[in-house]
Amino acid sequence: MATVNEVDFSDIYIIPDGTAYIWGRKTPSGLIQVEPDDYQEFYQTVMDTYDGNNPSYLVKYKGLNYRVERTVTLDGQQYCARKMPHTVPDINKLGIEDHLLKYLKSLSGASGLILMAGTTGSGKTTTLSALLREYLIRDGGYAFTLEDPVEMPLDGTYHTVNGELGICKQMTPPGGSWSEGLKSMLRSKPRYVYLGEIRDPEIASEALRAAISGHLVLSTIHASTVTDAIQSIVKYAAASGISEDMSYDLVGNGVLSVLHQRLVGVPKHPELEYVFANPDGTKGDQLRGIIKSGKLNLSTTIESQRIRLSRGVQLFD
Repeated sequence: MATVNEVDFSDIYIIPDGTAYIWGRKTPSGLIQVEPDDYQEFYQTVMDTYDGNNPSYLVKYKGLNYRVERTVTLDGQQYCARKMPHTVPDINKLGIEDHLLKYLKSLSGASGLILMAGTTGSGKTTTLSALLREYLIRDGGYAFTLEDPVEMPLDGTYHTVNGELGICKQMTPPGGSWSEGLKSMLRSKPRYVYLGEIRDPEIASEALRAAISGHLVLSTIHASTVTDAIQSIVKYAAASGISEDMSYDLVGNGVLSVLHQRLVGVPKHPELEYVFANPDGTKGDQLRGIIKSGKLNLSTTIESQRIRLSRGVQLFD
């Protein structure tokens, strides 16, 4: 059999007895058992890299990065290792609908929060990383990512179509503090800020403040719908010590777009639900008004925007 790096999979599941499984590709979820030629070496590296603290960590194995999640079951330690690509994929090749892709690209000069929601393994990190790469190639500028662990290989220099440059630097939270990491990033005056995941009140509040202060912030969140994603970030903001009314107002002012992605079909491809706020924050728009009201009845707005984009009609005047 081929080596671990050569076997075609997104995630490899290692159960406590050391047996490994990957997606079998015949059905949406079925698994098959595998044992690549260098599997024992890979398995040992996965176990040895764990530092005893963070169950989410990065494993570097023979030139490839793997994001590992370690869990403890009744039978012992179990691992899920996600294979990261050598390069960030071209967003034009991910299978996103043309009209949606065109509008997302047009936001490269805007400010606010682009929030990508989905479940684990839905490809939200890949899509958002590809979008940041596209912005750096189109317009250049300085980007900073804050991730734990670092996933997609975004770090580097990008040559834009007009002959200028884009630069991206990646970092992990210093001392485990996302707040300190984000504050340090913002002192460097980046054009783009990428946060690996919004998962607590501190990150949510800092991300929204950065979005309101003129940065284009891209981040992910675990949620099952667009509405759930907005509700989650409002709850996170409220848990940081501000009132619920102020939380709705903060999210309403800071949000630029909320998307929900899931992977469908065999082979899998992205399917996205989405809603956008007016990039011109001085003008009123439906999404900001709905969020600030606290009554998140978004179905009509989502459907209306989908129809307008698919017909090539401008979303905002």
